[in-house]
Amino acid sequence: MPGNAKPELLATVFSDYICPFCYIGDLRLERLRMHYDLRINWCMIEIHPETPSTGQPVSELGYSQDRWTTMMDNLNRLAGEEGVTLCEHDFTTSSHKALLLAEAAKEAGPDTFYAIHRRLFTAFFEDGLNIGDETVLTGLATSCDVPADIIKRAWSDRKYADKLALNQAVAGQYGVRATPTVFFSESARLDGALPFDAFLQQAKRGLLEQQGN
Repeated sequence: MPGNAKPELLATVFSDYICPFCYIGDLRLERLRMHYDLRINWCMIEIHPETPSTGQPVSELGYSQDRWTTMMDNLNRLAGEEGVTLCEHDFTTSSHKALLLAEAAKEAGPDTFYAIHRRLFTAFFEDGLNIGDETVLTGLATSCDVPADIIKRAWSDRKYADKLALNQAVAGQYGVRATPTVFFSESARLDGALPFDAFLQQAKRGLLEQQGN
């Protein structure tokens, strides 16, 4: 490895844009780039297909007030560790069209994909926007320079829905039960938004396995 070049590390990540722990995990993966040339295969999966795109109040999700408060306190603590502030969320929404958009945006190249990928997280968790709404998504995609033809195809071309279905099937095959789930190898995996030290530990283990050690 020449000079101070960082070692290349491959990862497969199962994630969803309405999952707050996925946002935390995404931020921790970004920190991991300080140590590795990280190449991620993003396998986006829809964790709540039953949720309407018009949104659903969190009061209808079945959590007691105490449990919801505890969850939010924990999320805000995790977000604070990554230097971000989450908005006060009183609704959830469908991620289906956002996931289709992200899959389609991959065709415009990594810079465009990562621009909309990150914006979808911040739009929902920091700005409180409904990323289930096609008009909102179109505005976000346009601001991230996603080509207009790709935006249009995202919701009309069946191949992107087929890719989401494939991701879901692969997640089942690999025993994915939580989001995010990060694989650096079959044995080096992370389930959920674990502490950053766990990301470092599993990344190191995965790199050794990828190098055949």
